Amino acid sequence: MGEDVDREKLAGSELLVPLNVYLEAGVHIGTYMCTKHMERFVFKQRPDGPYIIDVKKIDERIRIAGRFIAAYKPESVLAVSARPYGFQPVQRFAELTGGKAVVGRFIPGTLTNPNLSTYIEPDIIVVTDPRVDLQALLEASRVGIPVVAIVSTDSKTSNVDLVIPGNNKGRKSLAVIYWLLARQTLRERGVLPSSGELSTGPETFETKVPSK
Repeated sequence: MGEDVDREKLAGSELLVPLNVYLEAGVHIGTYMCTKHMERFVFKQRPDGPYIIDVKKIDERIRIAGRFIAAYKPESVLAVSARPYGFQPVQRFAELTGGKAVVGRFIPGTLTNPNLSTYIEPDIIVVTDPRVDLQALLEASRVGIPVVAIVSTDSKTSNVDLVIPGNNKGRKSLAVIYWLLARQTLRERGVLPSSGELSTGPETFETKVPSK
């Protein structure tokens, strides 16, 4: 099947985590579709179908997103996920960075209707999947709130201000991405040293699968 990454190219790169952390979590595995919006982030397409996202670009975008989010007050950052595998990652991200989280159904008007008890006024939002979190994405766009989004190969990037390419459907992948994003945000804020570590690993961001 061949390599899913260009190891020679990555050998000289200083990634946020060892390459195997990305690969074992499947952060680079896209879908069987690729929109024109996402072509620039793709490394190749596997013979059996799935598109493979360039790990270096994932890593670069997490760094940029961490810097971007760190420019805002912690309490003004909102992370959302209607996708169940994103519940724990989003909640842990918010907990560690001092932000807010909305998981499950995003009630219409949450960002646009001050009369709702669920009304929130964030300065920036992070969405787990532009397709599944479309309500939050559209409301943020309507009121001019910048959007950071984890985007797989099958998504458009309309209304997204900063794309983090990556597998936004996998349990382990979402845990690693949000763990890295939390760590990078705290590093950029100076809460952690530039090479500082969180007290917990990505496994604590992972949504547990109910036992049968």
